[in-house]
Amino acid sequence: MAPKEQSGLQREPLVSEPALERAERLANLLASTVENSDDVIVSKNLDGIITSWNRAAERIFGYSAAEAIGQPITLVIPEDRQSEEREILTRIRRGERIDHFETVRRRKDGSSIVVSLTISPVKDAHGNIIGASKIARDITEHERAQEQISVLAREAEHRSKNILANVQAIINLSQSDTCERLKEVISGRIQAMANVHSLFVEARWTGAEVSAIAKQELAPYLQESHDKRIVMEGLQTVLEPTAAQAIAVVLHELATNAAKYGALSNAKGRIALTWSRTEDGQVIFRWTELGGPKVNAPERKGFGSRLIEGTIRPLGGKVLFDWRAEGLICEIAVPT
Repeated sequence: MAPKEQSGLQREPLVSEPALERAERLANLLASTVENSDDVIVSKNLDGIITSWNRAAERIFGYSAAEAIGQPITLVIPEDRQSEEREILTRIRRGERIDHFETVRRRKDGSSIVVSLTISPVKDAHGNIIGASKIARDITEHERAQEQISVLAREAEHRSKNILANVQAIINLSQSDTCERLKEVISGRIQAMANVHSLFVEARWTGAEVSAIAKQELAPYLQESHDKRIVMEGLQTVLEPTAAQAIAVVLHELATNAAKYGALSNAKGRIALTWSRTEDGQVIFRWTELGGPKVNAPERKGFGSRLIEGTIRPLGGKVLFDWRAEGLICEIAVPT
């Protein structure tokens, strides 16, 4: 029997040409997106062997694609974290997705980075799991920033407690005949602490330089005339915050006392402030008053003297008062 005439029939293509072009464009777009991503995007098979390696992986881990592909993914896993890979492969075989898993990975040069991993199973056309796709983001700087925030928070807590303890000590040691005068005394001493804290901020809480502290606390008396009533001399010396805060309060107290009863209470008095560092790491301050009214040694310690001693001695420092007729000499040793 002769075959039927087929000339009037044409077979339709299984996939139209435009659909093939779209699929090809989408594939190229996906490949370009993966290759140019800022995040590491790699794939591996179920044996943990690397099958793809994008440019970000080259940049962050230091291995070229040629060096990495075909190697086990443990290439970038530190020795003490090898067990993570076994657990990851077990979960991937079960079809699980692992989101935002933070861990440590190793660069080619041996250095470590902190990464956030997202790992997804890769399936073939029949739905069988054949491997995994990993996206890794370098969060090393983020972790450092978080650690720095934690350190600063702990430091701020410590400083706050220290400030409150000092304020409490100032209040306990301050007395006066009237409420207004007591308010003035306490306010002046607390202001001395506030002044030095502005220096801490400028130095990012590393401390404060001695001459800067002295100039702040003695500023009202440095501007009184063209004559140098206060002479300061010493090498550049930075005190850590606790010691700097104590010295600020002490200088305020000495200057206040000098303005009331000592060298700054008349037009001719002068003050010499010197400081130096000893071989054992202490900073020695020497406050010398000259030209003021005749000084009589007090029969008992005043509130100012007690405050100075109560501020310095908890630091392990020492205070010596020499009430000479020609003027007070106060020597202070502060450990650093």
